[in-house]
Formats: sequence, C-alpha cells, structure tokens
Amino acid sequence: MNKIEIIPAIDIIEGKCVRLSQGDYARKTVYNENPLEVARMFEGAGIHRLHLVDLDGAKAKHIVNYKVLEQIASKTSLVIDFGGGLKSDKDLEIAFNSGAAMVTGGSIAVKEPEVFLQWLKQYGSEKIILGADAKDGKIAVSGWQESTELSVIDFISTFHEKGIRKVISTDISRDGMLSGPAFDLYAEIMENFPDVEIVASGGIASMDDIFKLAEANVPGVITGKAIYEGKLSLQEIEKYNLEGK
Repeated sequence: MNKIEIIPAIDIIEGKCVRLSQGDYARKTVYNENPLEVARMFEGAGIHRLHLVDLDGAKAKHIVNYKVLEQIASKTSLVIDFGGGLKSDKDLEIAFNSGAAMVTGGSIAVKEPEVFLQWLKQYGSEKIILGADAKDGKIAVSGWQESTELSVIDFISTFHEKGIRKVISTDISRDGMLSGPAFDLYAEIMENFPDVEIVASGGIASMDDIFKLAEANVPGVITGKAIYEGKLSLQEIEKYNLEGK
C-alpha cells in the first residue's frame, strides 16, 4: 500500500489556532491560543509537514499572520506550506522570508492567472501549489465565499499544461464536517493527471479514511478538525508514520 503523508492543518485567526465549518467564519471554534504549541505537538508525533492557513489574510486579501508562520518555521523543523490571502509578489516574498517552504494559491489562480503563472515561473513547481477547492465539482474561491462555473478538472488542466505539479484539493461541502473525504474527486484528478502530487483535504473523520486514501494511492492528506476533536489521535498518526520504517 502507498504510504500517504499525513499533513495536519493549523488555521489562524487573530493569531489563534481555529477551525471553521465549511469555510464559514461565523462557525468558528478556537482550539488553542498558541499555534506554536500545537505545531510542536505535531512535530513531537513525528509529523514532517504542516498546512498553515492565514484565515485573516484570506479575508483581508493580503498576508496578515506572517509572524505566526515565522515563529513556527524558526522554532520547529516542520516543512510548512502556507496559504490564505496571497495576492501580490510582496505577499509571496513575506511568506518565503518568514519561513514557508511552499505556498498555495487558489483564488489568485482563478482571478489573476497571469500573476500565479509568474510565481510558478519565478519559484518553480516545488514551491508553488495550486489550490483547487471544489463545491459540487466546481471551483470555489475567496475563502469559499464565491462559486465559479469552472470544473475542477478543467481548472487543474490549465495550470498542469504550464508546469504545476502540486495540487491541494478541498471538498468544501465536507470541510470540518467529519463526513469522510471526496474519494471520487481524488480518483478523477489522479486519473487525469497521474504526474500531479495531489493532497486531499476535507472530511477526514478517522484513521480509516486515511487508510482508504492510501489504498487509492493518494500521496498526501490534510486533516484538522479530526485531530482537534480527538477523532484522530497523534499516537495513531505517529504509529502509522513509524510503520514500515
């Protein structure tokens, strides 16, 4: 079986670790006042990569919580992929200078594809991730406040032709709902783009969901709420990461 990379998510509002349900800012739960503490717990469980999202940035349309990124990057060895509100060259510069190893662009790729493609050219396909967030198979943007008519496959295809090789795809209807991931969506993406490293996100409720994604050869999975709500323990993740080493 494929060994899937388990990537915990830390979402930041006002410097705190939170989770939203289905991207709704009105349905916010604060899990920890100190994101660094959370990141260190992940690191202690043998986790290597972190998905860090600046939700204030997503709303403000520019990077806001870069100090949190800086703190986690300088005080842990986690490889951080960072997203939320990256709209300008300056935002990207701040993110990389603050310690991000990779950045994710979603809304920008829809609304200003030429800017996103310039980033891809400048930083390369190892550092630039395409955020392909979907609602009913169609791309949604701006912190999921807006839906488009673009199909996920057509959207990825445009950027795949230009060299994108890393994609994070969140099924919004499932995000924070602990209802299981969108297996069909990921199977379709992998069938169409076998050379793309797809990271599944949204709906993870237990280690079983992760095993199923691994069986389907999905390379990576992001999980947030399942960890914070105790449905998925760091001990289970650590055990999985240690198996077969």
